[in-house]
Amino acid sequence: MSDTAISKMKSNYFYLTALLFLSGYIYLSVLGKLSFAGWLLTGFFLSLSFAFRRSSFLKGFSFTLVIFAAVSLALYYPGYFLQVGSLKLSSLILPLLQIIMFGMGTELSIKQFMTVLKKPRGILIGILCHYTIMPVLGFTLATVFSFPKEIAAGIILVGCCPSGLASNVMSFLARANLALSVSVTAVSTLLAPFLTPMLMRLLGGELIEIQFWPMVWDIVKIVILPILAGLIFHYFVRGRFSIIDKAMPIISMAGIALIIVVITATGRESLLQVGLKLILVTFIQNVTGYTLGYWSARLFKLSEKDCRTVSLEVGMQNSGLASGLALTMGKLATVGLAPAVFGPTMNITGSALANWWHRKVVL
Repeated sequence: MSDTAISKMKSNYFYLTALLFLSGYIYLSVLGKLSFAGWLLTGFFLSLSFAFRRSSFLKGFSFTLVIFAAVSLALYYPGYFLQVGSLKLSSLILPLLQIIMFGMGTELSIKQFMTVLKKPRGILIGILCHYTIMPVLGFTLATVFSFPKEIAAGIILVGCCPSGLASNVMSFLARANLALSVSVTAVSTLLAPFLTPMLMRLLGGELIEIQFWPMVWDIVKIVILPILAGLIFHYFVRGRFSIIDKAMPIISMAGIALIIVVITATGRESLLQVGLKLILVTFIQNVTGYTLGYWSARLFKLSEKDCRTVSLEVGMQNSGLASGLALTMGKLATVGLAPAVFGPTMNITGSALANWWHRKVVL
């Protein structure tokens, strides 16, 4: 039997297993026996994730399905994700974010920052679009849908944060301008200590108290210092210890997953009240960001590759940073909900958009 046939057989096995898990979950839910239903829902998402990993077209959605599996556990069994012994799991969020930002720094180099000086136009347009479109979108949606103040502030906070790391991966898959993507992500991140608190005070100051200088320092601690440490690591160490280079992406993905499930468990009650509406709003915010980012870049007469890049840089936010800031405010269960929902949403939509663009080769 050929390797292709074996792979297809294993994929079918996982699809069948997923179907059995889903059938069992629906059956128990109808009967009202929810104490075990969460495990079946988790099994469904994990089985589907394994099946997707064997498809070149669907592979990009595999990690998001793992997130859904973890979130399912957090919703059904929140106690597992609140505290282990005397350790509150929420206390791990900031260190994990710093590790993720350090990982971002290790992927950058001084040479890439020199690109900013040589070709600044595309980067300036990307930054301008990012820090205008997404904050205004967040404010507009939070106002129109009349969320409770702290949850509305979370929606605005997501829009005021810099580009997310996932945008670089999606730009690569979308056949976009990867160098521009990395540059916009890096510069928007470096500007975040100033622009994020300023925009939050301007747009969300009436919803929650925004302490400008403490937020500046929080962003410096969470983002800037770890990235600088990562840059130093890249310059002196990267490539000499292959195990570290391979481990960083895995650690980053595991960290993102843990952050999301802890926020989900902490804010479970609020999420159950506004969950569907919040999912809808984050979806609109995300997809509208892609759309306005792309067409804004077209108005500035950028190339097709650059338009794709700006679209992804605008639509994909650093929801992890927003979660960390919500934690430092002491409002993880409310302000932190929108970032927790936005993260998986943008991974699904970003993967779909990148795969669609991948099939449309730029001549």
